[in-house]
Amino acid sequence: MTVEDLRELAEKEQARQAQFEHRILYCSSAGCVSSGCDAVKAELKKAIEELGLTNKCELLGTGCLGLCGEGPLVFVHSDPTLYQHVDAKVARRIVEEHIGQGKKVKENEIDLKDPFFASQTKIVLENMGKIDAESIEEYIAADGYEALAKALTEMGPEEVIGEIRKAGLRGRGGAGYPTGLKWDIVRKGVSDQKYVVCNADEGDPGAFMDRSVLEGDPHRVLEGMAIAGYAVGANQGYIYARAEYPLAIERLKTAIKQAEKLGLLGNRILESQFNFRIDIRIGAGAFVCGEETALLRSVMGRRGRPKVRPPYPSEKGLWGKPTVINNVETYANIAPILRNGSAWFAGIGTQKSPGTKVFALAGKINRTGLVEVPMGIPLKKIIFDIGGGTPEGTEFKAAQTGGPSGGCIPKEHLDLPVDYESLQTVGSIMGSGGMIIMDNTSDMVDVAKYFMDFCMDESCGKCIPCRVGTKHIYTLLEKIVNRQATEDDFALLKELCMMVKETSLCGLGQAAPNPVLSTIRFFNEEYISKLKPATTFNATGEEHSPVTVAKEVK
Repeated sequence: MTVEDLRELAEKEQARQAQFEHRILYCSSAGCVSSGCDAVKAELKKAIEELGLTNKCELLGTGCLGLCGEGPLVFVHSDPTLYQHVDAKVARRIVEEHIGQGKKVKENEIDLKDPFFASQTKIVLENMGKIDAESIEEYIAADGYEALAKALTEMGPEEVIGEIRKAGLRGRGGAGYPTGLKWDIVRKGVSDQKYVVCNADEGDPGAFMDRSVLEGDPHRVLEGMAIAGYAVGANQGYIYARAEYPLAIERLKTAIKQAEKLGLLGNRILESQFNFRIDIRIGAGAFVCGEETALLRSVMGRRGRPKVRPPYPSEKGLWGKPTVINNVETYANIAPILRNGSAWFAGIGTQKSPGTKVFALAGKINRTGLVEVPMGIPLKKIIFDIGGGTPEGTEFKAAQTGGPSGGCIPKEHLDLPVDYESLQTVGSIMGSGGMIIMDNTSDMVDVAKYFMDFCMDESCGKCIPCRVGTKHIYTLLEKIVNRQATEDDFALLKELCMMVKETSLCGLGQAAPNPVLSTIRFFNEEYISKLKPATTFNATGEEHSPVTVAKEVK
């Protein structure tokens, strides 16, 4: 396939779509699948056929439509209308009344002017609700693979990396390392072989951003990886996805086959000299394999344990060769940057944190789901305007960002801009994008205990500070929750947290104490209220509280 063939295919697909008067898209992501979208799809199809609308109406599955808590969701594209809580009965009404009579099903309609939608800026999620999640032709018709074509025909590798650097794109998987800088290091590396790896091992509790992108727009990720391969001089890519994502893996496999068939992956892509293959590696679900060195060991068939850095993967990664490793969301930003230019991307968000960020809203919040917002947006706007606040009768208490590696942000910091630097000032991190909301019914010590239980269980056990330290921290938290701990235990807890944070080998152990430290910082009184007074004895054997002893010393 040539570049001209690619553009001709896009025009052909656009013309095919224009033949239909109506396009009905049902959400086919895992969230809506679990709430019954297959039955909705069957009823929509049946109603279209029975009413003789097959020549006027096209039915297809699309990616996540955002409001995951209100599914199954159906979107009528021709007359932009989104329906929630769609069952078989409502599905038939959508076809009979909306499509057949031009009369909307008001009881299930969602106002698209609602702040949930109006406050978002979609770059990564731009194709959700617009294209068939399993059609490469529809992706191409929506400017898909145009950025790859531009890179191969109009830009050299240095120019591609230059655009990414000027855009200011930072890795969306954790610490926010500059993507262009990482690519440049790999490009300059001298080696007979280089690799591009996609970290799709999304394991944070409450996080489903990467999974949703892979399910709804897999070609976006493949295109981003291919551009990365061209930029750094790699001809082999790997996507490392956890086995708990069967739908994402299935659609990735389909997308790879489609791209290979059209010559958009494989040898001499778009009749250039560039060769690039992508293979999938399935992980067993170890959280530690989200750490890049552990992930790379797992890709090579070894036990997923982290190793000391440096050297970094950009210098010595897979099989000792220079390796680019970014997460799903990072690669999904690449094609839009090349299509629209670095200045366009850099103009969104903040100066130090350009672009958008995808968050998975979960917990004690009215609207759970997937949202994409500009970097620097106030936390308050995400929680109250987009998320609709906490359930009636409760008050917002804290937001956990960054998963088990992040911290809890209290209500006094609701005006905090959500960007890399600002989150660090309150002891949290961006992480991959999980955001769990807690209200005044949440016990913050119990929250800390929950995340420490997770980290303790997921520790690979290689280094003693993490293996033993997380266990002791959990034990102390359990004592506090059960009101059996003393002030001495509380002091030991804080000391242990700092020890684990400063001496653990990898990011799992180094960040594991964050939820504990942040809850101690902002909710110290909840810990104090659960402590029992430490007791001691004077020379006569009488039992004294610490306060009495202090007075006697004076």
